[in-house]
Amino acid sequence: MQQLMQASNGLSLGKSSFQGHNPSWRFRSTPATERALQYQAGQKIHGFTVKEVVDVPDLFLTAVKLTHDNTGAQYLHAARDDKNNLFSVQLRTTPMDNTGVPHILEHTVLCGSEKYPCRDPFFKMLNRSLSTFMNAFTASDFTMYPFSTQNGKDFQNLLSVYLDAVFFPCLGELDFRQEGWRLENENPTDPSSPLVFKGVVFNEMKGAFSDNEQVYAQHLQNKLYPDHTYGVVSGGEPLAIPDLSWEQLKHFHATHYHPSNARFFTYGDLPLEQHLKQIHEEALSKFERTEPDTAVPNQVHWDRPREDHVTCSPDVMAPDAAKQNTLCMSYLITDTFEGFTLSLMSSLMISGPNAPFYKALIEPKIGTDFSSVVGTKEASFSIGLQGMAEEDTEKVKQIIIQTFDEIIANGFEEERIEALLHKIEIQMKHQSTSFGLSLASYIASCWNHDGDPVQLLKICDSVTQFRQALKDNPRFLQEKVVHYFKDNTHRLTLSMSPDEAYLEKQVKAEEEKLQKKIQALSESDKKDIYEKGLELLSIQSKTQDASCLPALNVSDIEPTIAVTHVEMGTAGGVPVQYCEQPTNGMVYFRAMCSLNSLPEDLKLYVPLFCSVITKMGCGGLDYRQQDQQIELKTGGMSISTSVNPDYSNMDMYEQGVLLSSSCLERNLPDMFHLWSDIFNSPHFDDVERLRVLVMMSAQELANGISNSGHMYAMTRAARNLTPTGELQETFGGMEQVKFMKRVAEMPDLTQVLRTLPRIKRHILNPLNMRCAVNATPQKMSNAAGQLDNLMCNVSSNKKDRKPHPIPYIVCYFCVTSAPPHPPGEPNFKPCQMKTFFPMPFPINFVSECIRTVPFTHEDCASLNILARMMTSKYLHGEIREKGGAYGGGARMGGGLFTFYSYRDPNTVQTLSAFRKGVDWAISGQFTQQDINEAKLSVFSAVDSPVAPSDKGMGRFLSGITDELKQAHRERLFAVTDKNIVDVAGRYLGIGQRTCGVAILGPENDIIKKDPSWVVK
Repeated sequence: MQQLMQASNGLSLGKSSFQGHNPSWRFRSTPATERALQYQAGQKIHGFTVKEVVDVPDLFLTAVKLTHDNTGAQYLHAARDDKNNLFSVQLRTTPMDNTGVPHILEHTVLCGSEKYPCRDPFFKMLNRSLSTFMNAFTASDFTMYPFSTQNGKDFQNLLSVYLDAVFFPCLGELDFRQEGWRLENENPTDPSSPLVFKGVVFNEMKGAFSDNEQVYAQHLQNKLYPDHTYGVVSGGEPLAIPDLSWEQLKHFHATHYHPSNARFFTYGDLPLEQHLKQIHEEALSKFERTEPDTAVPNQVHWDRPREDHVTCSPDVMAPDAAKQNTLCMSYLITDTFEGFTLSLMSSLMISGPNAPFYKALIEPKIGTDFSSVVGTKEASFSIGLQGMAEEDTEKVKQIIIQTFDEIIANGFEEERIEALLHKIEIQMKHQSTSFGLSLASYIASCWNHDGDPVQLLKICDSVTQFRQALKDNPRFLQEKVVHYFKDNTHRLTLSMSPDEAYLEKQVKAEEEKLQKKIQALSESDKKDIYEKGLELLSIQSKTQDASCLPALNVSDIEPTIAVTHVEMGTAGGVPVQYCEQPTNGMVYFRAMCSLNSLPEDLKLYVPLFCSVITKMGCGGLDYRQQDQQIELKTGGMSISTSVNPDYSNMDMYEQGVLLSSSCLERNLPDMFHLWSDIFNSPHFDDVERLRVLVMMSAQELANGISNSGHMYAMTRAARNLTPTGELQETFGGMEQVKFMKRVAEMPDLTQVLRTLPRIKRHILNPLNMRCAVNATPQKMSNAAGQLDNLMCNVSSNKKDRKPHPIPYIVCYFCVTSAPPHPPGEPNFKPCQMKTFFPMPFPINFVSECIRTVPFTHEDCASLNILARMMTSKYLHGEIREKGGAYGGGARMGGGLFTFYSYRDPNTVQTLSAFRKGVDWAISGQFTQQDINEAKLSVFSAVDSPVAPSDKGMGRFLSGITDELKQAHRERLFAVTDKNIVDVAGRYLGIGQRTCGVAILGPENDIIKKDPSWVVK
């Protein structure tokens, strides 16, 4: 929803840059930071020279900058007392055409290297390590390869694979054909079958450009920066991808993937010397310095504004079919400008109901949401609307210009500035488990263009400088608005409208491209294509010898889990779980409110209630004042639906809504006062405000389908298998998307508004609540006292209706009483159903879901291992490598075994692959090594780091205690080949399974003619 300004330094504090930091904030100085502070500028270490050592107390880390002597490779180490160590190497990649060469190269370098020549070592390492993250990213002007792990030996293993992949890849022609594109017979074994385009990236980008926001953002960048690399599609324009040759790919690697063009980043508590030694010996020592010609020149500044127009596919899920236009004004900012201030200005202008552009564009209901933005070397700012009527185009242009004038005249309220600076303080103190990755992403753009990444880390200095600038010149921000927006002639006004024939034109253009390629082929060429297709299929079908790859052993996994201590108590009669953690002065509050008494006719409205209840105003505050207080006093307040299956009975579950908020310890009374007002006196009297929120919510849901179609398919496939699955489809599946579309289309929302207080009476009631608090030991007693006051303040809600039994999980915590049965449907009858949702996509999202066993069942562990092993050893090859889908696999959870595929050119073929995967498992065509690798992969997820704010939350939400987790852990260790064959046959075999199937994708005549499918 937020419109973020992307500055040249890559800073975007408004949303994603500092989503949190990790659990070490209690200590000013740590062994890792102290060790790093011992380095001196000029010191030589394993072929590197230390350039600078900087203490960064804001983030509790020490930054060490180095340069590699022979190659000039740049290096930054962030020493911090965090076990989740991260490595990344990024290379400036500047394509000059739309073939997607850096994106296809990113895929292909991970398909085998000199030291590790087996096919697909990257995916194989997912199952040979305990990594907490492994991936690669292609941006507009750089490619990054990051991984993280908590295990030192694992770090060295992964580093070896990554270094060899990036600098010494095989880049085989067949890998290029598999990952990039190829012409191949539709059926590779039948030379008479038609030739078609195939390839993982080809299908991925077809899927990416089925998202209208992605289409718009790409056009916006290309047209605002037309003169160099930003004028092309780095990921690849689908119809241009088949113009890329294997030779061009290898040439791009030779010119861009050189250490002289590389920036290395490491983070965490492992010693820097070991990293430097390994990187130098295994990679950099084998190169000499070059002068790579990869710099991006500044865009030539226009002397007058420009306008342009593009088209997109109509959105069948749009909240208003007559309002599907997008318009945006984008400004290129070429001057050297402090990105911190630029980011703050962006948030002040557009974020939240108090922002000038929100008032001017969203609240008049001209459109549904802000449009998307892009980021590059030079700063840009974009403001506009999506979900608007075509006739409002000129009106929106005038409003944008007028709003800038009003900002220049009136400036920004001091309280809004303070709220934004408070938000930054919260972001710095909140601790996430992936701070290293956040840091790498945060500095990437600045560093990529030779900026100083260490300067970006000094957030407090930036805040101080910003405050001083405002103090010295109260019109500081207004003058920046005049200079960078009002008087800026490099302005692009880009509009986008739906074209009913858009998809048809795309299909036609692809067919024309295909026929042009085919017509240029001789009979000899066609024979060669057929033979290469068979060769690729043969290689894809062979079991690969991965013995050259390093691997951890199952014995490297910790046998026991780390115990999380919680204390149980009450506040105003409400059960409370207290968990003392090093939260760095933050307090985290959650409350689960039962939905057991809610009438069925209100269930569909619950997600809408959750999304608006904290945005309508409460107590003496209107919605603008409420938003301001939430920004000033908390780290956010939210309510969301929560459906938790019972860990021992699949037909039992807990349904509720989860209240979540956080704050600095000093603001605890203010946060609980806000909750008290939301409980006691929420505002349900503004139908126009509700309409704005409904339209934004419906637009957000519609936008999400093209990126998360596999999740919607999985949710739908599970609908008829368990009571939990039915509720999750109601709350977050396609049923909810369609319901919100119907609500958005209603001319009068008065009746909808009347449902909100009815829901509130059932939900926001202390009699049906339990709470959880995570805070520092020093402040826990204060938090308990404040929570007790809150419960006393909202106790009047108990009078609204009769009490309902306390949710079962609370009783489970009480050691003096046995847990009663949770709410559920003991007579639930699972049934099979196949559902097809026609969508305006050129690719499919496919899922098949099978009812199995709950968490504590002895077979659950075996099904977990089976899902992971089937994904890596069978489905990956069938669905991605052979089928050309971007991704696919199997997962086990919530009593359901689920198959899925993502951005998939196939449907029936993929469903067949799911079934054949089961046959493969039943036949026992796997080794003990395969089982061990699957266990490593499962444990990497089981043992993923947990932030202090989330400690104890598994127990609070699902009732799964450390004892239950340890028992499951021991069952995972004990899984054998016989167990896997047994569960595959008993639960997944034909005639044994109760399954649901769902597909989201383009029109499909085969499915429509099959009476076993329900077409929505």
